[in-house]
Amino acid sequence: MSTVELKVDGQKISARQGMTVLEAALAAGVYIPNLCADPDLRAFGACRLCVVEIDGIRGLPASCTVPVSEGMVVRTETPLVQMTRRAIVELLLADHPENCINCAKNNRCALQTVAAFVGVRENRYPKTTRKLPVDDSSPFFTYDPNKCVLCSKCVRVCDEIQGLGNLTWVNRGYATRVGTFLERPIAQSMCESCGQCEAKCPVGAITAKGYQQPNRKVKTICPYCGVGCGLLLHVRGTRVVGAEGERDSPVSHGSLCVKGRFGMDFVNHPDRLAKPLIRKNGELVETTWEEALDVVSTRLAEYARPGGVSGSPFAAMASAKCTNEENYIFQKFVRAVMGSNSVDHCART
Repeated sequence: MSTVELKVDGQKISARQGMTVLEAALAAGVYIPNLCADPDLRAFGACRLCVVEIDGIRGLPASCTVPVSEGMVVRTETPLVQMTRRAIVELLLADHPENCINCAKNNRCALQTVAAFVGVRENRYPKTTRKLPVDDSSPFFTYDPNKCVLCSKCVRVCDEIQGLGNLTWVNRGYATRVGTFLERPIAQSMCESCGQCEAKCPVGAITAKGYQQPNRKVKTICPYCGVGCGLLLHVRGTRVVGAEGERDSPVSHGSLCVKGRFGMDFVNHPDRLAKPLIRKNGELVETTWEEALDVVSTRLAEYARPGGVSGSPFAAMASAKCTNEENYIFQKFVRAVMGSNSVDHCART
């Protein structure tokens, strides 16, 4: 793909043809504040925090909507740009709760990052008194419209990536907020609980319930089906406390379903088996993997005899948690080794 040369704050950088000014600047290590921009979503230009000055373009265009061109000269830190950004941040903070220390997105909030970068320490505007009801109906996340900055990421990801369109704009002007069709609670809407909106929300408007800050992330594959979505498990000590999609995964590109994002509680469940069990004298007792495998191989050898044990045929049930390749090997083993065509799958119904 062809590249173009442009200048950002006097620094000459190269960018791929088709990139926006914001993408090119961020790729080159030049931070431009933004709240609504996302590499997975179409340019929207809602927050206006990424405004810059570009030679030959009147006004302050949003850098997330302007494609790069050869010889373009961009300035991101002029007095007019700084004044505009500061005013936008002050207006956002005037309509935003101040209980940051109790917010689940504290230290992960894009608005905090932007406010610190812009240098807003005091607000010239009076605080608003708007108090909208919090939607706590979802079993997986909470929606607090009072913290929403109207970036539209949740609306766009639900429409552009999930193809569901469950979230939309409600009302107009100052009363604008994000809601569902007929303003139903999230649990009563078309929501599939994929959590994409929670993952994209830059502030504390949509937060996962029971969130805990991890001290490390472990790269792995989701165990729930054969798709093989990439996961980054959030680990705290020896406990899995959350999960997020891996953006570099060639399979899922950072997207997850409800199981992959919120279905990891079983890892920490006290009743989860940690050792294999075999039945002795009518009771299940713990054993070693070597003994368990010996028991399984012995029993399989008995069932593989003509007619099986007591004349009963051998049958096998495959799992949706296995990959397609594993399920293929499984059915091959049943047919070629065990001599049975009785193979079924838990996802068939």
